[in-house]
Amino acid sequence: MNYLWENTVTTPSFPALEGDTKTQVLIVGGGMAGILTAYMLERAGMDYLLIEANRICSGVTAGTTAKITSQHGLIYNKLFDIHGAEYAYKYWQANEAAIDEYRRLCSIVECGFEEKSNIIYSVRGGKPVDDELNVLKRLGIPAFYRAEVPLPLKVRGAVEFKNQAQFNPLRFAAGIAKGLNIRENTKAVEFAKNTAVTNRGVIEADKIIIATHFPVINKHGAFFAKMYQNRSYVIALENGQDVDGMYLDENEKGFSFRNYGGLLLLGGGSHRTGENGGGFAELEAFAEKRYPASKIKYRWAAQDCITLDGSAYAGEYARNARNLFTATGFNKWGMTLSMVSAMILCDAVTDKSNPYSEIFYPSRKLYIPQLVRNIRESALNIFTFSKPRCPHLGCALKWNAAEHSWDCPCHGSRFSEDGKLLDNPAEKDIF
Repeated sequence: MNYLWENTVTTPSFPALEGDTKTQVLIVGGGMAGILTAYMLERAGMDYLLIEANRICSGVTAGTTAKITSQHGLIYNKLFDIHGAEYAYKYWQANEAAIDEYRRLCSIVECGFEEKSNIIYSVRGGKPVDDELNVLKRLGIPAFYRAEVPLPLKVRGAVEFKNQAQFNPLRFAAGIAKGLNIRENTKAVEFAKNTAVTNRGVIEADKIIIATHFPVINKHGAFFAKMYQNRSYVIALENGQDVDGMYLDENEKGFSFRNYGGLLLLGGGSHRTGENGGGFAELEAFAEKRYPASKIKYRWAAQDCITLDGSAYAGEYARNARNLFTATGFNKWGMTLSMVSAMILCDAVTDKSNPYSEIFYPSRKLYIPQLVRNIRESALNIFTFSKPRCPHLGCALKWNAAEHSWDCPCHGSRFSEDGKLLDNPAEKDIF
């Protein structure tokens, strides 16, 4: 992999933990959600500690396309159907509040912050777009119909949200992380009540926040049933196109577009982790056909947790897990939802109410067909006779020929060809 963001900035380094310690709030995971939560707790004057198994922002955050928007696909029609008008409207309010907070912070942290429109387009037909626009109008959310977009595709309608944004996520994270109480190369290997055992010492905490992309504690929350993981791919093109905005196909198999520093970031080729998909080959074929003069400068893959209803999980880990919290399931919109989650988590651990905590509550009731599929996929793979097996919950791993990795189709853990852990929720190697 050749990540764009990691080649544009060097994040600050932090020492490893040295022996046992105590803190009021322990944050496990140094991606964007964890760092934002730490930053807010620092401002609130709380005693906290963030631990990261490797380097901050070296995991999923490094793979983001870094769009800051409240338009997460054609999400509002879906949320309206599942949860109703009030829920859908609060979802928009929460994400707009996150954009406003980014706007404020990015005025003091130089990170290439640019206000742009976000556009969800359709090449399949007008009904999904029409349905979304009707719901947005009913909710009073400002949105605009576009018949055409400046992309080399035949588009049949699009929905535009104005005053959204894009930035360099690692430059931003590097700016706000300075001075925070962070320990890198400190991996949590076991959790008990109010205690985390790490490879560097034992940490006692009044409250623990799990911000590890996919939650790593299995005995609470049933996140292994409430989410699956999806892989998608990005190539950064020289001599591509200035699209002057952020674009995404409403079809999950479509393409994503945005610019950064004279490059065109073209995304797509997505598939459920452990299954087959278009991958880099699909992006390369599109670029060769539509941008024949372009050259690939960077390429990378991203992994995202997909929830049952399209809304993230942020707050109390489970009903029976007091003083344990999490942020996960960002559905490919991790920048905005990391900020939303940090706001909710900061209020939760400081015993303040938050107007959006209920709609992101991890234990909200969901009766959705995807839950049945997640459970069925896990059962089929658990009882598949094959080696190697995932150490997370024992599912049969699938060989990913495109990326030369062993991938778990149940919950998305990934391992290198020689068995080294690449992506959680697994916590150890397979060989």
